[in-house]
Amino acid sequence: MTSPTLSLRAFLTLLLLACMFGGNHVAARFAFNDGVDVATAVTLRSGVSALVVGLLVWQQRVAWTMDRWQRRVLAAVSVLVAVQSLSLYAAVARLPVALALLAFNTWPMWTALWSRLLYRHRPDRRTIIAMPVILLGLALALDVFGAASGLGAQAQWSRIGSGVAFAVLAAASFGLVMVVTQHEIAGIDGRLRSAVTMAVVGVLALVVALAQGGLKLPHSPPGWWGLVLLTLLYGTAFTVMFTLLPRLGVVGSSPILNVEPVAAMVMAWALLGQHIAPVQVLGALIVVGTVMVLGLRRRR
Repeated sequence: MTSPTLSLRAFLTLLLLACMFGGNHVAARFAFNDGVDVATAVTLRSGVSALVVGLLVWQQRVAWTMDRWQRRVLAAVSVLVAVQSLSLYAAVARLPVALALLAFNTWPMWTALWSRLLYRHRPDRRTIIAMPVILLGLALALDVFGAASGLGAQAQWSRIGSGVAFAVLAAASFGLVMVVTQHEIAGIDGRLRSAVTMAVVGVLALVVALAQGGLKLPHSPPGWWGLVLLTLLYGTAFTVMFTLLPRLGVVGSSPILNVEPVAAMVMAWALLGQHIAPVQVLGALIVVGTVMVLGLRRRR
């Protein structure tokens, strides 16, 4: 049985959300270029999101019911989301935005791996076929052999290695979050899960920021605009995803949201002057297309 066809309103909302999430990372790069550090960005972004979603939880009278096991698992999941958030922003600070998001888009492979390791679930045939395709597209997008840049493999990896490592860590963390959430705490209301998770992420990021000498704020107006926009874009998109989408008939994540790297690629080219070679664009399309096909298959 197939899932219901998306309405035009739901489709456009999802497309807008993908652009907003992509724009959040482009805005973050403006902030990072102007003195803001990763911990400061995550602190403000998560704190505002937690406040907004927390108010919605209070206003909609969502029941705060969790047993002891669920509380422990939610705490662990929140720590993993903090790792994912800090790692992904660290990747965005070191790589072209689109490439950081593409490396992060390997999370479905990590989801399959964690599901196999923790719950003995074998990945289906489509996922097994998709994995090498995603890796091939990612290799092209990252220019792992340095052919497009002309630098050679060693010089290319010295330039992108740390950023790719952070993006992969973010993908692995997010994949683990998806698996554990599905199996252990799916019964907790999504709005409550989101509010608690964002609050914990904000607190942990603030602790990291204070340990590094305090919040690092921008030095000039472009950095302030970047910091404000990353907070507004992420907070708005995050809130809409958990409040409006269910009313539009969209349950859970949608494959359409995976166009985020493409949207970020266009915005980063227009606003940051980040250019990538045609073969890297081809790799990006392979990754995004394969992940979208996987998502569409799972909705059947």
